Amino acid sequence: MVKINQSREFRKLHRNIAPILFIPLLLSALTGIAYRLGRSWFGMPKDTAKIFMAIHQGTFLGKPLEPVYVSLVGLGLVGLVITGFGMIRKSRSNKAPSQLTVRTIHGILAPIIFLPLLASAITGIAYRVGESWLGLPEEQIELLMTIHQGSYFGSFGKPIYVVLVGLGLIAMLFTGINMTGIFRKRRSPVPESEQIDD
Repeated sequence: MVKINQSREFRKLHRNIAPILFIPLLLSALTGIAYRLGRSWFGMPKDTAKIFMAIHQGTFLGKPLEPVYVSLVGLGLVGLVITGFGMIRKSRSNKAPSQLTVRTIHGILAPIIFLPLLASAITGIAYRVGESWLGLPEEQIELLMTIHQGSYFGSFGKPIYVVLVGLGLIAMLFTGINMTGIFRKRRSPVPESEQIDD
């Protein structure tokens, strides 16, 4: 009974957080992919790259609010990942669906993208807070950015890692928002004049 209630609470929290974070996380994923591919493969000029980073990090809100924005969006993502992970066991115990649905895709992607998203969120927060609020030198926080953007995969693998994680997040966002039913058309009640009398 406790597990059922806990799963219900996770689902409720997950559904409440997701729509709020949809746009910030989508922007973060898109600008992260554009920045990394642009800089690594397409020779994007630094001035253009700065625009993508400004959106990615929330610099457009002003320097003092940048770490606040990154922390809120990052912690929101951590919350989504944790509550989503809490629901995985329950969904696995259900009977396998006979057809591929949005819910099925969301459920398949969740355990695959779980660790990369969690690592990306935590290291992104730690890097921004460490640099902006704690004044840590670049040498001390370089490891955080290495994990954040998958630099350990090398110069060729790094952009591929960023693209895969970014696309994974985008897929989770769109399948997740679809499951909330926000964009479903509500059926309008049939006017009395059109109702058929028995």
